[in-house]
Amino acid sequence: MTETLRPPAMTSPGDGQVRAATVRVFIALAPPDDAKDELARELRPAYAAHPRMRWNRIEDWHITLAFLGELPLSAVALLQPPLANLAVQRRPPALALRGAGHFDERVLWSGIDGDLGELHHLAGEVRTVVRECGIAFEDRPLRPHLTLARSRRSDPSSAVEATAAALTAFTGRQWPAERLHLVGSNTGRGPGPIHYRDIESWPFTGHN
Repeated sequence: MTETLRPPAMTSPGDGQVRAATVRVFIALAPPDDAKDELARELRPAYAAHPRMRWNRIEDWHITLAFLGELPLSAVALLQPPLANLAVQRRPPALALRGAGHFDERVLWSGIDGDLGELHHLAGEVRTVVRECGIAFEDRPLRPHLTLARSRRSDPSSAVEATAAALTAFTGRQWPAERLHLVGSNTGRGPGPIHYRDIESWPFTGHN
């Protein structure tokens, strides 16, 4: 679903909730529902065995191409036309979910397989668009993955390592990543879980 960006509301002292003037943003791809369901079935034993892990919602699973951090809405609006133009020129990269691993023994992820050369090329083009819009961001090397869960700091168990080991042999079917997503999150805006929403997304319609 596409959301129209609007300027922040003007408020006066005593008003209720103030609409944020910034949003935390990243640009990503997302697996189709049947590919996510395929992995979710493999995760059922881990869901039952490790309920204290902070499991990401399946609808929020994504492959980050560029993390931009907190941006003013005016900067987000600048990104939308060139990202739409990029999607028109690119074909959908063919990808698959495969295996698993962890970062720092706290973050569980699924690996990405398929046309990784095309994926890296696309990420490079996305980051070029961001720089050409005059938006500064931390240009980290791309490590394609899909984050599944995080262990709680108060729970130093081996759940993440055990789950990653159980998924080592998993190989999902190949699928086309059909849309480029500009995503916003509510990170830092409350005590609840992180939720993501599409600010806008565009289908890949090119043939290159």
